[in-house]
Amino acid sequence: MSDSKNFMVFSGTATRYLAEKICQSLGCPLGNLVITTFSDGEFAVSYEESIRGRDVFLVQSTFPSSDNLMELLLMIDAAKRASAKTINAVIPYFGWARQDRKDKPRVSIGAKLVADLLTVAGIDRIVTMDLHADQIQGFFNCPVDHLYGSAVILPYIKSLNLENLVIASPDVGGAKRAKTYAKYLNCPLVLCNKSRARANVIESMQVIGEVKGKDVVIVDDMVDTAGTITTAANIMMEAGANSVRATASHCVMSGPASERVQNSALEEIVFTDSIPYTKRCAKVKQLSVADMFAETIRRIVDKESISDQYIIQN
Repeated sequence: MSDSKNFMVFSGTATRYLAEKICQSLGCPLGNLVITTFSDGEFAVSYEESIRGRDVFLVQSTFPSSDNLMELLLMIDAAKRASAKTINAVIPYFGWARQDRKDKPRVSIGAKLVADLLTVAGIDRIVTMDLHADQIQGFFNCPVDHLYGSAVILPYIKSLNLENLVIASPDVGGAKRAKTYAKYLNCPLVLCNKSRARANVIESMQVIGEVKGKDVVIVDDMVDTAGTITTAANIMMEAGANSVRATASHCVMSGPASERVQNSALEEIVFTDSIPYTKRCAKVKQLSVADMFAETIRRIVDKESISDQYIIQN
């Protein structure tokens, strides 16, 4: 690998746990960055070592609160003013990604706004994973390396050795992702057709396909309140499924999510560690994507292909 002196890795507050594992995989130290918080909640960013002429990688997921995004913007601005050679934003979970279009009149497109903020701040590249919608890559005018959580999730599913495996999508929007999983695992696919009364509230759901006697694995990109995924699991068990598990890249798990998962028919739900999970739920398992992001950083520094490391492209 290129001399580690040519690149440096720094982390914001919320994603330090992952940045430390990425640096351990890369065999380099985590850069010295200080974030000072004032009594009114305002904060300031300071690099405590020279980054002049270096390729800088800033690791920070932008899940709520918005302080995480603001930290990243200040990190980018400080790096630009400190004469970094390139500024690479490593965002395992890209927040506001669900606001990717105008689905009704007079609404914001939050994903585009965040992309503009990052661009104006001064990023040269973004490395992220499992965007809620692929077209968000087009919101940026810089290279976007879009990684897939399937690189760690698929080997885990295979390791379960489920005899009657069926892959399921919790909604029609996730059908493409579920189809690629089913094709790779050479197993059937079922879909759930849902309608919402309003955001985070399901009005009705129907299962399309046969689940009786099957070991079902529901595949999604994120789980927020867990209403969809637990409803789907309960319906599938009522339809005669042998077992139901779920996987998703991003462990948002807000509000009543942990309680819903614990009380549902799900045997387990498997996430990556793109977002930290601190609540206690015995059914939640996290797989680390640190090695995947470390390998991507290495390939960027060494100017090698990124796509070669993908198992599948969702």
